[in-house]
Amino acid sequence: MTVRQRASATAAGLVLGYAADAVLGDPRRFHPVAGFGTVASHLEHQWYDDRRLPGAGFTLLLVAGTAGLGLPVRRLRSPILRVGLTALATWAVLGGRSLDREAAAVERLLGAGDLATARVRLTHLVGRDTSCLDESGVARAVVESVAENSSDAVVAPLLWGAVAGVPGLLGYRAANTLDAMVGHRSARYERFGWAAARLDDVLNLPGARLAGLLTAVVSPRRSAAVVRVWRRDAGAHPSPNAGVVEAAFAGALDLTLGGTNTYGTGADRWTEQRARLGDGPAPTGPDIARARRLARRLGLAAAVTSAAMALGTAAITGRSSRSASRVAATARTA
Repeated sequence: MTVRQRASATAAGLVLGYAADAVLGDPRRFHPVAGFGTVASHLEHQWYDDRRLPGAGFTLLLVAGTAGLGLPVRRLRSPILRVGLTALATWAVLGGRSLDREAAAVERLLGAGDLATARVRLTHLVGRDTSCLDESGVARAVVESVAENSSDAVVAPLLWGAVAGVPGLLGYRAANTLDAMVGHRSARYERFGWAAARLDDVLNLPGARLAGLLTAVVSPRRSAAVVRVWRRDAGAHPSPNAGVVEAAFAGALDLTLGGTNTYGTGADRWTEQRARLGDGPAPTGPDIARARRLARRLGLAAAVTSAAMALGTAAITGRSSRSASRVAATARTA
């Protein structure tokens, strides 16, 4: 296969995988990410030590090993196989449809006036304590989760798929899953999970910024507000990546996000005062639907952008290869 053929197969696989996630959502049984989590949990029990170095080794082994599973795809000569396996990997690592379903479930419960059940269902989306949240607090948590996870579960994996193919898709999802498992600021994981949390931050840096830019693109009437709120408020968020996307969503939806969040239980319980993002009112139940529509537009834009990036990378690589060949030919005749 030529460089262009490989890139075309990658681009097609990313778009087909995105479409499969948008239509089908996550597999209900035998989900590969769940399988990875089971392996990681078993290995953690064997490997755990309350120090950074063992945690770094644990993270490196799992992320590099998972990314390595995708390397044979890069050597395939069959375009059909390459497209199919790239699409399958993309479908497996994306989570846009599942995110939308969970947000919609909370939205319906709030619409029915069932705040108690909405609080319980919200725990599927966020790690904070939801037991004392009022309707606005529940709505804010959903909008913030939709924003952050649209970047983490849709934009960033598509970006890494465009850059590094199936190994990029699998390696990114492994790092992101480990961050969710051990990257907590708790007594158990503050040191052991440090490497997983930092790696996830690094891998999400480009995806979060692409998500912010695309949020402005798909919100043309509010694009100036997206950029303004992003530049003004994102840096006050404790996460270098979630702050960008949440600020962009706040600007696009004309809402104010942020506030007091409580995490953990018992001795590991702590409270964070998050900076305010945006200029509008606090979210209410109907704003969840607006956030979901924005996330769907963002996901579609990310799929198109990632496919274009894969093709663009091929064009650059092809020009570089031809230039290198000309230089080598000139050197031989000199």
